[in-house]
Amino acid sequence: MNKIINDFSITVGTKNGSGSSTANNTILRSIFKMGIPVSGKNLFPSNIQGLPTWYTIRVNKDGFIARQEESNIVIAINPDSFAKDLASVSAGGAFFYSDDIKLGINRTDIAVYPLPIKSLVRSDQSIPNDFRDLVGNMIYVGALAHMINIDLEMIHTALSFHFKGKQKPIDMNFSMVKMGAEYAKNNFEKKDPFYLEPMDATKDLIMSDGNTAAAIGSIFGGIQFAAWYPITPASSLAESVIQYLPTLRKREDGKQTYAVVQAEDELAAIGMAIGAGWAGLRAMTSTSGPGLSLMTEFAGLAYYAEVPVVVWDVQRIGPSTGLPTRTSQADLTFAYHIGHGDTQSVILLPATIDECFEFGWKSFDIAERLQTPVFVLSDLDIGMNQWMSKPFQYPDTPMDRGKVLWEKDLEELKGNWGRYLDKDDDGIPYRTIPGNKHPASAYFTRGTGHDEYAKYTEDSATYIRNMERLKKKYQNAKNFVPTPILRETKGATLGIIAFGSTENAILEAQHLLAKEDGIKTDFLRLRAIPFADEVGEFIEKHEQVIVVEQNRDGQMHQILVTNYPQYAMKLASAVNFDGLPASAKWVREGILAKYSASGKKTSAKKKAEGAKPSRTSKKEASKKSAIKQKKK
Repeated sequence: MNKIINDFSITVGTKNGSGSSTANNTILRSIFKMGIPVSGKNLFPSNIQGLPTWYTIRVNKDGFIARQEESNIVIAINPDSFAKDLASVSAGGAFFYSDDIKLGINRTDIAVYPLPIKSLVRSDQSIPNDFRDLVGNMIYVGALAHMINIDLEMIHTALSFHFKGKQKPIDMNFSMVKMGAEYAKNNFEKKDPFYLEPMDATKDLIMSDGNTAAAIGSIFGGIQFAAWYPITPASSLAESVIQYLPTLRKREDGKQTYAVVQAEDELAAIGMAIGAGWAGLRAMTSTSGPGLSLMTEFAGLAYYAEVPVVVWDVQRIGPSTGLPTRTSQADLTFAYHIGHGDTQSVILLPATIDECFEFGWKSFDIAERLQTPVFVLSDLDIGMNQWMSKPFQYPDTPMDRGKVLWEKDLEELKGNWGRYLDKDDDGIPYRTIPGNKHPASAYFTRGTGHDEYAKYTEDSATYIRNMERLKKKYQNAKNFVPTPILRETKGATLGIIAFGSTENAILEAQHLLAKEDGIKTDFLRLRAIPFADEVGEFIEKHEQVIVVEQNRDGQMHQILVTNYPQYAMKLASAVNFDGLPASAKWVREGILAKYSASGKKTSAKKKAEGAKPSRTSKKEASKKSAIKQKKK
């Protein structure tokens, strides 16, 4: 049996609320500490506890860490999902299970390893009764570690990190790990091909989830006020802000330079944040789709009154409550037009943990420079799952407060300014901040019609001037938002456009398309709306461009067609909306379907057709032969 080293997937099937999270993250971090590229994804139900939960770990020596649809190693601890877990193991794979599950195993094409988890835990009298079910998960951690060659020291390091050095829980859990490893050593004969070997691919990387990265980035960006209301999958972003602010924003006199408020609902949360933004604070809120719906009226106010505020939308599946614990990219169109009337939003689209951090601070600069709401669209896969990243870098540019007039500025202007007056012909007016002592600094903020000097008016011509200026400001916004990232392949004629968490799956799909199908592709990853000039240039350059995204209606495809109608026939849409993190398999299949539909043929198809003529071609050849004979 040939060994398969550092290239397989692990799935753990347990129950929600069973305490398996610690065990699964311990496996993930141990592999990461071995220097092996790895990612972990939690597929959990939206109820509090009791329903089946799965955790998948992807190990790949080449760095392809998108979700793999195939499960090579499965650990089944939940009787309710046992049959499904057993059926999911790939041929030649390994199946670990708790032997108190008295269900038959009818497969002979996999290696089977029964674990007496409950009896092993009971054998250790030092474990309190109410902890036994929780620490029992560490039995499968130890058994798996022995079978695939995870160094137990790495396990201990991971436990120390998780329990923040608290010796008692570390010792209790590690004793179970050792017990599981010892049992596997004495009772299991290795019958599967999967092994780990140390690498150095992760030595300069960190591991984090996107919500934590966004929170830290916001703190580095000078956040002064945050308001929020709990909602999955965005809650942990605000919770991380609360966790890290006291450490990262310390003053010697002990006073706080920030405020975080849990509001009574999402409407109140964005209202508070907009009020803080109007008062000159760097303010934000975080939510998901249903919360964003409630924020619509205030978002429109901030757009028209030109108040800077940052809104993080960690997307999940809708409509309505939908699948609250599944990932999606379906809030895009809504965020793009949020408000009432002719609004267009500035949107940032992070795809990596590092970008979650970067956009955490950069979003404040953009919001204040443009004096407008900035929406950062993450999703559950980025926000709540663990990803590798390069270490976060402190912002290397000064904080950009935008066009703010202070007392000295107003004195020089001798009061000759207007809150909504475009003096620089870029659509962006000047503003003052409450507390400015100059008598000319005051203006009246309103969401109704106003002229260049913030005075109430319903004059049609004045309204048109204001709206045209807002449109100009939006068009100029492309000079301040992050530009797309282009990955080119020599000789490519097919282009791929995507955004957000699909990136890893697309990079792997590109590799497969080139290797298996002979299709070379270029990949443009969008990072913001409005679009940079490079987007139109990319579409123009390619014979066909396929837009890959995770929503039913191809929302980014629609927005691109609206912005580039001259290229509409070049653009095709490949979508997936099952709520699962993107995989290279569905990206490849989606691209092949659209590529075939356009009349193109892969090299594999061309070869096959060259080797074996079709019935039509034989018939035509016979007909031509008969005509020749007749002529003779």
